Amino acid sequence: MFDLQDKNFNTPDEQHKPGRGTVDVVKLGGFVLRRLTFQPGWRWSEDVKPTGKTETCQIPHLNIHLAGRLGVRMEDGTEKEYGQGDISLIPPGHDAWVVGNEPVVIIEQTPQSEQK
Repeated sequence: MFDLQDKNFNTPDEQHKPGRGTVDVVKLGGFVLRRLTFQPGWRWSEDVKPTGKTETCQIPHLNIHLAGRLGVRMEDGTEKEYGQGDISLIPPGHDAWVVGNEPVVIIEQTPQSEQK
């Protein structure tokens, strides 16, 4: 059992800036949520890969897409595009990028084993 709790992404517990992106991390009641904001031109393979040291992103993501368009390409060549209102489960082995000139905003949850 736990008490009523609240936090706000505008005052995150942690903030990271991978290239042209911002990741606001909120930890609440044993859960970790992230607000991802990617500016036009952001691409995982350009903005994160240099520090991630893998060819593609190896972390699965459960995303709620709030704004913008996000393109995703899997290692097998499968491509998909997501926009406002979409909910996506993206497995390991992908690249992702902002489509168009509008920032992408996503609320993300990753498995507890991937939380840092």
